[in-house]
Amino acid sequence: GKKCLVLDLDETLVHSSFKMIPNPDFVVQVEIDQQIHNVYVLKRPGVDEFMRKMGEKYEIVVFTASLSKYADPVLDILDIHQVVQHRLFRESCFNHKGSYVKDLSQLGRDLGATLILDNSPTSYLFHAANAVPVSTWFNDPHDTELTDLIDFLDDLTFVDDVTLVLDSAIQHAPSNISVK
Repeated sequence: GKKCLVLDLDETLVHSSFKMIPNPDFVVQVEIDQQIHNVYVLKRPGVDEFMRKMGEKYEIVVFTASLSKYADPVLDILDIHQVVQHRLFRESCFNHKGSYVKDLSQLGRDLGATLILDNSPTSYLFHAANAVPVSTWFNDPHDTELTDLIDFLDDLTFVDDVTLVLDSAIQHAPSNISVK
């Protein structure tokens, strides 16, 4: 009976790099062409609390354009509250003009009860009315966007059709204010 919250991974929940970065939150090893590479991962501020609270209210799906051999070990460590119920990867994306688009209709969920949180508008091109745009995050330790969204996303659990609220919010935003 819960609504479905689809979360992007990279630059939405975490930032990862093959180059060593100071004070990573964790490191995963990924095999590429029979070589093991370290991937240094920073968690976006507030991600643990955000995931915990959203897991209480929503069915959580992580849908990433990344490969599973990278995203799976990241999610194994990131999902400390065990709230991610489904994982979709690059092979589930639709290649549209060279970009990876996440087609929410393939989830088999009511689109009126499904929303996607993503930093890339291309990712939700087919379902803009379901989108909660977020800024791209790399390493700003003062970022509060995830925790700032908790109350809004809580409120969306009470509406019949999230697309009516989200589409309206984006359409009616003043042109001088970014909704992202």
